[in-house]
Amino acid sequence: MDRQTLAERIDHTVLGPETTPADVRRVLDEAAEYGMNACIPPCYVAEAAEYAPDVTLATVVGFPHGQHAPGVKAAEAETVWDEGADEVDVVLNVGRLRAGEDDAVREELAAVVAAVPIPVKVIVEATLLDESELRRACEAAVDADADFVKTSTGFADGGARVADVEVMSEYLPVKASGGVGNYERAKAMFDAGAERIGASSGVAIVESFEK
Repeated sequence: MDRQTLAERIDHTVLGPETTPADVRRVLDEAAEYGMNACIPPCYVAEAAEYAPDVTLATVVGFPHGQHAPGVKAAEAETVWDEGADEVDVVLNVGRLRAGEDDAVREELAAVVAAVPIPVKVIVEATLLDESELRRACEAAVDADADFVKTSTGFADGGARVADVEVMSEYLPVKASGGVGNYERAKAMFDAGAERIGASSGVAIVESFEK
């Protein structure tokens, strides 16, 4: 992997509750400079798409807890696509999964996938799940025809873990997100099977890259 290829596999992220338009513009500028993608809050998608049309733009749906009504998630996905998003990261409803309501989980995800013609990543919040639950979450994502599974929102305790990525990569391409702050950590995720990294430390990851 060279530095350019690494950058193309990073979603440079700003999703905190205090995120301002200036924060989003900074992340977009950095993404453009380093050749990364960007992942930003949905409320800023329209202006971000206009500000940085050449940056691949991801945003989040049902964030951060996945407890929005299913129709709201689908409508939110459609809205951000209309406004210029290139990819959508939707949060799975962990409570319904824990309750054994796998059909409801799958149907909700499928509705989001059906609402947009762009890649959909399913955030499973892996640190909250045991292995059997994680596998069921990934199976729901597969059945819903999602494009990726993603480890974490960054708002639950813990973040991306090698063991979780190894399991998830058996099902779909993986976006490892949460606590990936340098190239060494990113490489561990890639070695475990991740295809993409989500991190607020995208610049640090690229700058710490060593061939």
